[in-house]
Amino acid sequence: MSSNLAQRSVAEGLGTALLLAAVIGSGIMGEHLAGGNVAIALLANTIATGAALATLILTFGPISGAHFNPAVTLSALSRRELSWREAFAYILAQLIGACAGALTANVMFGEPLVSFSRHARNGGRQLFSEFIAAFGLIVVIRTCGRYQPRLVAFAVGGYITAAYWFTASTSFANPAVTIARSLSDTFAGIRPIDVPLFVVAQLMGAAAATLLTMWLLGDYSMRDRHD
Repeated sequence: MSSNLAQRSVAEGLGTALLLAAVIGSGIMGEHLAGGNVAIALLANTIATGAALATLILTFGPISGAHFNPAVTLSALSRRELSWREAFAYILAQLIGACAGALTANVMFGEPLVSFSRHARNGGRQLFSEFIAAFGLIVVIRTCGRYQPRLVAFAVGGYITAAYWFTASTSFANPAVTIARSLSDTFAGIRPIDVPLFVVAQLMGAAAATLLTMWLLGDYSMRDRHD
């Protein structure tokens, strides 16, 4: 990546904003068109999210790496792929972009600019699901990124598409996404009170996956060679 930090941060913010617009917007559209069929609404939400995620990674990956996710950025920081300054700039951009994307979706569909969600997402099974969702996401990114870097966008999009259906939480797997989705009282929302534990579970899953892949891929010795 030859872009400077400002360019990379803008790419992270813009990519995350467009991702949230896709997540929340497709949730609203799906719910409107599904006639009360939650499975159809979720399917619409799933397809749009997976497609948008793959497209945005292909678009912004060459500029910033297309993290769009503080958990991914912290994983990269732990492996010394980013400095603390870079990681802070990325995460700040992701959080701002995510909230901007959520508000954009609200406006596009005639919802209040900010409407805190009343959609309850709590309990042990939901939190464990978020641990698994984030764990799997980091494993996919790290492993596919090592051996099939040109396919990372499709692998990540495919994983999130699948995880919408095999996790009880519908796979948020992203602290910025989780925070932003609390700002929209729509199909994809989450109550603000449920956000903190979701984020903790996501960060724990990401940390576990980072440690596993560092061992699995031999990243300890690889990192040592760069010291």
